[in-house]
Amino acid sequence: MTSKAAVEEFIAQKSLAVVGASRSKAKFGTMVYTELKQKGYRVFAVNPHATEILGDPCYPSLKDLPEVVGGAVVVLPPQQTEAVVRDAAAAGIKRLWLQQGSESTAALQLCEEHGINVIHGECILMFAKPVGFGHNLHRWVWGLLGKLPK
Repeated sequence: MTSKAAVEEFIAQKSLAVVGASRSKAKFGTMVYTELKQKGYRVFAVNPHATEILGDPCYPSLKDLPEVVGGAVVVLPPQQTEAVVRDAAAAGIKRLWLQQGSESTAALQLCEEHGINVIHGECILMFAKPVGFGHNLHRWVWGLLGKLPK
């Protein structure tokens, strides 16, 4: 289970990669990329099928980033996440946020094997500050239901 301390440690990072950012503004990965950038993070887009996202450089994998980032947010189908965990380990990235629906049992096991701190089953936009109205409302409801990390 994800802890509140792990969430706070992750969102305290100043540079993050978003694996699954897309050329389509309507895709959730691009929304995450845009919102994190607007919140003041230095964000790197990762997508092997794009050279730029919203006018910014895009990198084919975590291993191709120009620097080691504090963490990476993964917004991909679960069957693609396992390869990203391997890339993160090879790139020296020690924190991953597997956006809701991106996790798989194999990916979580790989994180453990490689000593990667992993957050899963949570939406980063509910925690990265400042939290927008919609995600703040979602967070409030989850708090009422006892679903927030403790």
